[in-house]
Amino acid sequence: MISEFSIAFFNIAAILFTCLIGCLVLLVGILYIIDVTQKKQTIRRNYPVIGRFRYLFEHLGEFFRQYFFAMDREELPFNRALRNWVYRASKDVDATLAFGSTRQINLNGEAIFLNAPYPTLDSNSACSTSLRIGNECRYPYDAPSIFNISGMSYGALSSVAVTALAKGAKKAHCWLNTGEGGLSSFHKDAGCDIIFQIGTAKYGVRDLNGNFAPNKLKDIAALPQVKMFEIKLSQGAKPGKGGMLPASKISKEIAEIRGIPEGEASISPNRHPNIHSNETLLDFIDEVRSLSGKPTGIKTVMGDPAWIHELCDAINARGAKSAPDFITLDCAEGGTGAAPQPLMDFVGMPLRESLPLLNRILEEKGLRKRIRIIASGKLVAPGAAALAIATGADFITSARGFMFSLGCIQAMQCNKNTCPTGITTHKASLQKGLDPNEKSNRVANYHKQLIKHLEMISHSCGVHDPRELSHKHVRIVTQHNKSIPMKELI
Repeated sequence: MISEFSIAFFNIAAILFTCLIGCLVLLVGILYIIDVTQKKQTIRRNYPVIGRFRYLFEHLGEFFRQYFFAMDREELPFNRALRNWVYRASKDVDATLAFGSTRQINLNGEAIFLNAPYPTLDSNSACSTSLRIGNECRYPYDAPSIFNISGMSYGALSSVAVTALAKGAKKAHCWLNTGEGGLSSFHKDAGCDIIFQIGTAKYGVRDLNGNFAPNKLKDIAALPQVKMFEIKLSQGAKPGKGGMLPASKISKEIAEIRGIPEGEASISPNRHPNIHSNETLLDFIDEVRSLSGKPTGIKTVMGDPAWIHELCDAINARGAKSAPDFITLDCAEGGTGAAPQPLMDFVGMPLRESLPLLNRILEEKGLRKRIRIIASGKLVAPGAAALAIATGADFITSARGFMFSLGCIQAMQCNKNTCPTGITTHKASLQKGLDPNEKSNRVANYHKQLIKHLEMISHSCGVHDPRELSHKHVRIVTQHNKSIPMKELI
């Protein structure tokens, strides 16, 4: 026999269910009226209510492709195979695979390293060594690592992410580039080597009007851990366009570090206002180097190669001492933060072409020994790093590789302050999942494993040090599924 309590329960449940259905019907009715009366979206007007699912599926499709439908080597800009290697390396777990590679080595443009019949014995092999930058400077920099952390600003990255990178760089004995957003306490407190980047807006070394402030640069140069200065002319994501940081990311602290108003979008000029020719570029390099006494170089994406010839001619006319101490070469494959899609998709030369070209021009002009080359742009795995070294680079820098080591899942939210892993957001609720101490270990592990595997490729090719790799160790697959010596393509 059904109790009175049971009857009352079922009556309440029926009432609640009826109310729920009524609310759903009311909601559908409201959405129907909104959709048929609005004029901005054709789909919603022609197919009220159900047309909304099209936008939902379009949004969810990105995530379904990433986790369910894209094959390990298909996803862009970084496929799952590459990301998984970085994840395993940063956790310092077994990075070996079974049953063969999934990489299609017969595709046009793929690189193949030529192993030696008598590889260098691991027991007799030298590790990658330090290399001096800025031998002409009062305070040259003996850079300890061939692999380093590329420019990522505090502002574009969260405080916890910058802290983790700085602590990881200290443990790994590599440098950390500040990016164009200035020098924060999160960069400095760990005590790692720092490369201070001077962007087009001169953040951190500007006066109230946005002009270069020599005294501020001298104060920064006085810090022993600041080893070099990098003048950014352009970067891979947006050559010809300045840095872009949304207003939602401009906190009081970030505004003070950059020297800009709080709560306003940070849009850098598309070039340095005081640099409009090779002569003014060399003047500014000389000024920064004289004020700091430290190695000073430039970061650029190669466009017309004739510019490199002209720059070298201008250097030789003044004397080799006027040359930048290094050139950081970014490329069309580079970029971490906000950038216009047309620039990402269509502007700038790829590193595979520009790096050997830069190396050759510097050799022809007699400046190669004077100027170090730092390669940047999608160099997150040992094979890509080894190829860059073999085609002319002295050092490798990576931004997105180290972001993956922090736990980045390629959610493509870097420019929206909604990064789910806390790396590129200033929302405390999203930052709480990123422990700087734990993630700094992963940064160091990733660095260690990449160096280890870079050296492994080098030893397999019969050389003792990665910097002994050259184009003779590489062949490139052509469209006819045959490989040719890389030298024929340079």
